[in-house]
Amino acid sequence: MTHATSQAGLDRLREEMTARVVQGELPGMVYVVACGDAVRVEAIGEKSFGSGDPMRRDTIFRIASMTKPILAVATMMLVAEGRLALDEPVDRLLPELANRRVLRNIEGPLDDTVPAIRPITVEDLLTSRMGYGLVVEPSFDPPYPVITAAAELQLTLGPPDPRTPHDPDEWMKRFATLPLMYQPGQRWQYNVASLVLGVLVARAAGQSLADLLRTRIFEPLGMTATGFSVSVEDAGRLPGYYQTNTESGQSELQRHSAASEWTVPPVFLSGASGLVSTVDDYLAFARLLLARGTYQGRRLLSERAVELITTNHLTPEQAVGSGFLLDGNGWGYGVGVVTRPDEVSPTPGRYGWTGGYGTAWSSDPTRGLVAIVLTQHTDFLFNGGWTEFEKLVYS
Repeated sequence: MTHATSQAGLDRLREEMTARVVQGELPGMVYVVACGDAVRVEAIGEKSFGSGDPMRRDTIFRIASMTKPILAVATMMLVAEGRLALDEPVDRLLPELANRRVLRNIEGPLDDTVPAIRPITVEDLLTSRMGYGLVVEPSFDPPYPVITAAAELQLTLGPPDPRTPHDPDEWMKRFATLPLMYQPGQRWQYNVASLVLGVLVARAAGQSLADLLRTRIFEPLGMTATGFSVSVEDAGRLPGYYQTNTESGQSELQRHSAASEWTVPPVFLSGASGLVSTVDDYLAFARLLLARGTYQGRRLLSERAVELITTNHLTPEQAVGSGFLLDGNGWGYGVGVVTRPDEVSPTPGRYGWTGGYGTAWSSDPTRGLVAIVLTQHTDFLFNGGWTEFEKLVYS
């Protein structure tokens, strides 16, 4: 281990994370800190409060938005083969999105629009600048007509549950009835571009998104437990999913995203948030990027592709309105990029992302360091848990 990940520091990390479990903040977690050949994995606590079923290294977690970086890698593999081009309009494969109209005012009626000044490109989807996405400020998804209409279409543009009942073709047909919120390229907006990108790459590859990710990424990296569903036999490896009730202050088991739901392959495969994985599986993925596109001596991705994925592409103007999601930092292709010194490290350049069910990943190319923590308690991301975890890794 380097000075950044000394044994004493890792022991303290385990103590502090154990304390959070003992205090009842969350039932348990599994995490890994890896630097070069040195790997420290810890499984703490239990899968659900009072279950007595311990967290294990092979516990399977809903990784939600940590799906997005995997989708970006698959996209860049298709770009390398000439099946897609970064600057090409998406209309060729997504004719539903040709001739877009754009709201004159995001709060206005759906028919008060102007023509899009240009088509949406593949890179617009990778950088979440397609002109449509979640509204974070002034509040999360306020009741604007365009947001209400999307909800009525059952598109599931935000949290992945309840799942949309529509297959990708029907989903695209319905989504295309909505105008864009902003001009393509104008502004970063979260999540929806990744849903559209998942449909695009499946059409480009001529196979389902599940088969594409399995053959191009999961099998080459040995990610045997990662996918859009689990077998009935493996359902017991999924922990309970919790959130804190804001009124009572108590952690509550959520009824949606139950283990039984994950035994049924979804009708719509979400490239934004649809995967489950394990700590070792995701470490293999993180190491592919940290090694600039090679895994165990085999090149799966070009160095240039990794550079594009892990470099910020946003101007300050494009990041306006991103709020707590980017927290003043940048966005590459499907990953967040730290663009300035922060409380974790004085050196910018870390990249990674979190998942809204309580998972997080960060890689630091300057230190050769990967840190992944998997919980199934949303509050771990917002009550200081993830920030403390990263700070302790660096201390």
